[in-house]
Amino acid sequence: MKFLDLLRLSSSSLWKRKVRTLLTVLGVTIGVASIVVMVSLGLGLNKSSMEEMESYGSLTAITVNEAGGYGYSYSGSVMVQSSSSDKEQEEKRLDDELVETLKAIPHVNLVSPVLSVDVIARSGIYEGNFRVQGMTPEAFEAMKIPLGEGTFPQKNAEKLEFFYGNMVLQSFYNARTGSYPYYEKGEMPDIDLLKDPVFVIFDTSAYYSNKYGDGSSGASKTPPPKKYLIGTCGLVEGGPENWSRYSYDVYCDIDLLKTELKRIFKNKAIPGQPTTKTGKPFKEIYYSQIYVDVDDMENVTEVQNAINAMGYQASSNAEWVQAMQTQYGYVQLVLGGIGAVSLLVAAIGITNTMMMSIYERTKEIGIMKVLGCDLRNIQMMFLMEAGFIGFIGSIVGLVFSFAITILMNQIVASMGNMMTLSYIPPWLALLSLVFAILVGMIAGFFPSLRAMRLSPLAAIRNE
Repeated sequence: MKFLDLLRLSSSSLWKRKVRTLLTVLGVTIGVASIVVMVSLGLGLNKSSMEEMESYGSLTAITVNEAGGYGYSYSGSVMVQSSSSDKEQEEKRLDDELVETLKAIPHVNLVSPVLSVDVIARSGIYEGNFRVQGMTPEAFEAMKIPLGEGTFPQKNAEKLEFFYGNMVLQSFYNARTGSYPYYEKGEMPDIDLLKDPVFVIFDTSAYYSNKYGDGSSGASKTPPPKKYLIGTCGLVEGGPENWSRYSYDVYCDIDLLKTELKRIFKNKAIPGQPTTKTGKPFKEIYYSQIYVDVDDMENVTEVQNAINAMGYQASSNAEWVQAMQTQYGYVQLVLGGIGAVSLLVAAIGITNTMMMSIYERTKEIGIMKVLGCDLRNIQMMFLMEAGFIGFIGSIVGLVFSFAITILMNQIVASMGNMMTLSYIPPWLALLSLVFAILVGMIAGFFPSLRAMRLSPLAAIRNE
């Protein structure tokens, strides 16, 4: 018997028993919808957690800091452990040599030094304090900083420009009254960073000494430091309420920042930079951090361990991600098990349906055997009927699953929560479809064996 003939016989048999078929399909629908929705809840929670983790930084990123043995000191604006000796500390500083060494580590895509400088900015009557992060232009894309207006800092630009976080303006206050418009009134300062001139003071110590004095009795105030007009190249995407790890910092090209700092401070010590025992600055500018981007999240731990073995402090989100994925793996297993119970009940229903069908079609089976129909064809006919039930039930169940998922996510969104409560990836839909068909055919296997074993003569005489 040809496959198309078996297909026609199976479909016609199911159509003759519409009510029974419909009820059995309904059971499969409930089972598939239950297991898909349950698993999608676990996947949704995992997806939301991963998105939240990405808001704190790339999942393939490693941050390298100085590491030491005892006590703490400040290198740039980053607090790091101090080394047990000055010589050891000098050897473990973050410099260009280390940058090249890190580039040679397997699985490393990008290495960018980070130079952090605290500055004071003025625009009109407003004044603000923020941190400038000098990085290589290639790092901005790797860090997945969302671009709002303008552009990222460009390589080989003629002059230094700043790329502002979307919440930097919140730190500006009225220099005349000392009031913060955003924190006191909920209003943003009247500053357009892309159009209004912004003057930046890099020598913050001189600024505060001029403004408040150095505390020495009878000592004259320090001369006011110079202000530098720094243009704006772009802004981080988002409004004053859209927080990310990039919201409060300002970014720029690290080479231009180093050039500007050397020009401003000349032979003086740059704030945050180490000095010799006599207080003189080093010729080389050392970095506050080093940003390392790895080719795949699976290799982050390996690269991180290699950097730690070099005597530096490497940190990433890898430990959190692994722990979180393990936890949500257990959640998905439990939820999937709960949904599988419904599908098991549906499988019992398919078995019952097929057994009833065999009892009703005993004479038909006997005639088919007498006419010389192959036993495997008889078995295949019943297996196809069971598979049909699983297939139709899974299709309808998936439609309900997607509808329930959309409804749940809309309810969560209407409550002001942007998390993804339920998420159905394509592989889950395909897997549930195949699984339902297999469950149906497995449930129909034993009834099909009974059909094969029926005696032809006894089946024909059966009334």
